[in-house]
Amino acid sequence: MRKIIVLGGTRFFGRKLVDRLLEAGDEVTIVTRGGLPNPFGDRVKHIQADRNDSAALQAAMGDEAYDVVYDNICYLPQEAEEAVKLFAGRCGKYVVTSTLSVYPFGGPRNTEAMFDARRYELPVSYPADINYGEGKRLVEAVLLQKAPFPVAAARFPIVLGTEDYTRRLHFHVEHIMRGQPIGIPVPDAPLSFILADEAAEFLDWLGRSSAEGSYNACSAGDITPGEIVKLIEQAAGKEAVVRHETDEADSSPFGVPGAWQMDTAKAEADGFVFRELNDWLPQLIGQLVHEERTQP
Repeated sequence: MRKIIVLGGTRFFGRKLVDRLLEAGDEVTIVTRGGLPNPFGDRVKHIQADRNDSAALQAAMGDEAYDVVYDNICYLPQEAEEAVKLFAGRCGKYVVTSTLSVYPFGGPRNTEAMFDARRYELPVSYPADINYGEGKRLVEAVLLQKAPFPVAAARFPIVLGTEDYTRRLHFHVEHIMRGQPIGIPVPDAPLSFILADEAAEFLDWLGRSSAEGSYNACSAGDITPGEIVKLIEQAAGKEAVVRHETDEADSSPFGVPGAWQMDTAKAEADGFVFRELNDWLPQLIGQLVHEERTQP
């Protein structure tokens, strides 16, 4: 039985990851600030602490050591620095959730070599204001350059699913079915996506395998915002109102300025098999359309 600790495991793909670990018989501890209820009950050990209060978290963990640490909520290099100190000598492997946002928009399909976190220069001091993509670049760099334990980083694109609390695909379904405009500046920009269940499966795989370093993870195939709109139109039987520009409230969460795709050859070569995007996205859209139709 492995001992696992998960930072950020109470919603979306983090929750699905914990479900997978429990089904496999792992002993799981989750760390939350207490803002969301523990959905697992006494099947997990629950530490209620702020990850940014390293002294409190260390006190709560005591002398426990873990075979795998999953960190789904590390957004800043300062948090990564604290994690290196906190888990030194008590972690068999560290798996951190990263993002497609470490890559720029446009250009060819991104490979891991297009951003090498092991060679990324760390500043002497970290700026107070860091955007999401740079924050994740620095998180990977800190962990992969400084950690005394093995580290793997999962670079995910937009993660979709019925439980997506950001409701990015829901936004498109709701706008189309309600006749509201959607702002999409580049409808033909190809994008990568991954299903929440697949993201959880990939994190599970990283924790069980010998894989180290950064890994791209997305479903096989890509799709444009315009093609997503067409799928929703077909499922809903309604025509979308798409505009190049709209008010911010009506701007598509998929409204990127250019192509944004990942190459997954590295993970595939190491044995992970990704799902086909076309095998799950139309079904997910159909489910969201049905849910919208049956709203009271």
